[in-house]
Amino acid sequence: MTQGQPAIAEVFARWAADLRAEAVPPAVREALGRTLMDSLALMVAARHQPYVKAVIEAADGSGPCTVVGHSGGFDPMTAALANGTAVHGEDYDDTFEGTPVHVGAVMVPALLAAAQQRNLSGPDLLCGLAAGSELICRLALVAPTAIHRQGFHPTAVCGAFGAAAGVATALRLPPAQIVSALGIVGSMASGIIEYLAEGTWTKRMHPGWAAGAGWRAARMAETGFLGPRSVFEGEHGAFHAFAVPGIPRDFSHLSEAWGERWEVANLAFKPYACGTMAQPFIDCALSLRDRLPDLEAIDHIVARVGEGTVHRLWEPRAEKIKPSTPYGAKFSVPYCVAVSLHDGGAGLGQFTEERIADPAVLAQASKVTYEIDPQNDYPRNYSGELLVSLKDGTELTAQQPCLRGGRGAPLDDGELWRKFTSNIHFGGWDDSRADALALFARQAFGGPDLHGLKDFAT
Repeated sequence: MTQGQPAIAEVFARWAADLRAEAVPPAVREALGRTLMDSLALMVAARHQPYVKAVIEAADGSGPCTVVGHSGGFDPMTAALANGTAVHGEDYDDTFEGTPVHVGAVMVPALLAAAQQRNLSGPDLLCGLAAGSELICRLALVAPTAIHRQGFHPTAVCGAFGAAAGVATALRLPPAQIVSALGIVGSMASGIIEYLAEGTWTKRMHPGWAAGAGWRAARMAETGFLGPRSVFEGEHGAFHAFAVPGIPRDFSHLSEAWGERWEVANLAFKPYACGTMAQPFIDCALSLRDRLPDLEAIDHIVARVGEGTVHRLWEPRAEKIKPSTPYGAKFSVPYCVAVSLHDGGAGLGQFTEERIADPAVLAQASKVTYEIDPQNDYPRNYSGELLVSLKDGTELTAQQPCLRGGRGAPLDDGELWRKFTSNIHFGGWDDSRADALALFARQAFGGPDLHGLKDFAT
């Protein structure tokens, strides 16, 4: 930021403060409607999981906000944390392809909590979701892979800024307070990726923590607390703290064309309940399954991968071929390939304590290795390629050129509905509850308030 120029946060804030629902393009509204439905169903799917129960049992206060699938009223911080943890808990939520960040798991819980606490309208909800979600996506494009390489979870870091921006926009704060909200939340953002070592639970809470931090930062800004306006580009700003220095920063993603182009329109919705970059390899495995004489015929499998994916999906090898936990299995391509070959899919049922202990699946996973493809264009595109060698010398190959569910091969309405209802059923609700929740989501952006969310507390 040179003298006399506005800070990046100021450029964003001027646009966000003026944003109105009628200015949100239909494609963006559709993408946000989809992520609202997807996120709500995932809250239901995870409602009995121990990591969600642990968050709720740690709550200290009460309030007007709903944790979907749980009785009682909660304060906004707890509701945002619990709902965000539930949405992201099984890694089945939406993702952005420019570099992997999860949008709905942060933005939906943050805005629902704010809407219930402050009696916001549907158009307020839409504007907050649009502004904050777009900021998350654009932050992810500034220095692709740099946040991950620094040891942080991009969803946790970018998501905190998005939540603060979204809540501040929905509350109709003036530009100066939106700027302060962004500056404040920069000191609340966090989320290291050491969960990779043993598949522990901390990644699950990152979006919820970001959502809650965004709420708190916006409220502090509203009451007059000041945050640095150079939080993004400053000498000690977010990209100094959270991103390795060797990757160039392109701040034009944050300083130009707000309202003219919308990255959030390209949100991807996962067909499988695991890490984003593993998904194309599952498609490859499923396409090979019908071409194999039997699984015992496989000698070994080589996956051709982008170098930037290795430290998360392939190493340490001992952990990846025999995951310690169901959650760890979601970030192991060897396991995902093996279980897909055995089961013909990779849904919630493929990532359980029982399934990750199956000797046949683990034996198959041990046959899966990787080689780095220097032509792989990760992170701009997520593709997959498997080379299968059979014991008789036969070789089979399969390629998936893009992320299915993303901009290159979006899921249709029927596939999304089947995912929605499957997640509802997994959480123990019947079709009538699924229909009611879907109706709430479809009407949310046009309603006078979000009071109907309370109907889904149990």
